[in-house]
Amino acid sequence: MTLPLVVGVDGSDSSLLAVDWAVDEAARHGVPLRLVYASLWARYEAGLPSVNPRRPSEQVLAEHIVASAADRAERRNPDVKVTTDIVPEDAVDALVRAGDEVFALVTGTRGRGELKGLLLGSVGLGVSARAHCPVVVVRGDRAGLEGAHERILLGLGEADMNAEAVRFAFREAEVRGCVLDVVRAWRRPAYDRNGDRLEPGGPADTYEERASAVINALLKAASAENPHVRTRPAALEGPAGKILVDRSAAADLVIVGARRRTGHLGFQLGCVSHALLHHAQCPVAVVPGRQ
Repeated sequence: MTLPLVVGVDGSDSSLLAVDWAVDEAARHGVPLRLVYASLWARYEAGLPSVNPRRPSEQVLAEHIVASAADRAERRNPDVKVTTDIVPEDAVDALVRAGDEVFALVTGTRGRGELKGLLLGSVGLGVSARAHCPVVVVRGDRAGLEGAHERILLGLGEADMNAEAVRFAFREAEVRGCVLDVVRAWRRPAYDRNGDRLEPGGPADTYEERASAVINALLKAASAENPHVRTRPAALEGPAGKILVDRSAAADLVIVGARRRTGHLGFQLGCVSHALLHHAQCPVAVVPGRQ
């Protein structure tokens, strides 16, 4: 069975950009596209009197939104098979549940009705934090959205959160025929093992070599399985989030692994994923490890 690429739509400009990106992605991978509108309107409308009979109901609005999104997708690429679904459910819950059997989930940066000043809306963040499949938040400038750079950026974190992200990155680079830049950031420790403060500007060779060794180890198997993918590994000193955000300006997609943790606010992403989801200059894929 070919798993679909699922896109959350709500009629916002952000979700329409996500539809455009998802159509191109579905065509690259030869998968069908499923457009999902989810809202709790049924619960709210059932308990409210109709104060304005001229105003269309949320159900009618939902039908218009998915029909318009489907028409947009068909006009962009008529060869991509498109289906639609309207779910009377919280958007994050619906998309996370849909993500159990999909190729990937795609969202925009902000939904209809969310404040324009927000860097990332609650749906994109919530889905990225909870879904068990890759989640792509479509954001960035025109060059990144159109794939003009012909470059994928993979940020490597800890070993236990990288394997699925590496596979996803090589698959993307393979179908796009582009270069895969692989980056692992490293930092000099402020203290030694005895708790004594280290002098700034000390030798960095050891830390850089360790970062390079991690890159080589993680890429070895994937490179052998995908010999046509050109990789450019780099071990760079500095904060990982800043390095990846800066480098996203020359990428078509930036990919990071996710090791989700549960705190008092529920599922949470790490600081690097947060930085990219809010500030990257191209679409961001958050790829969870296998549960």
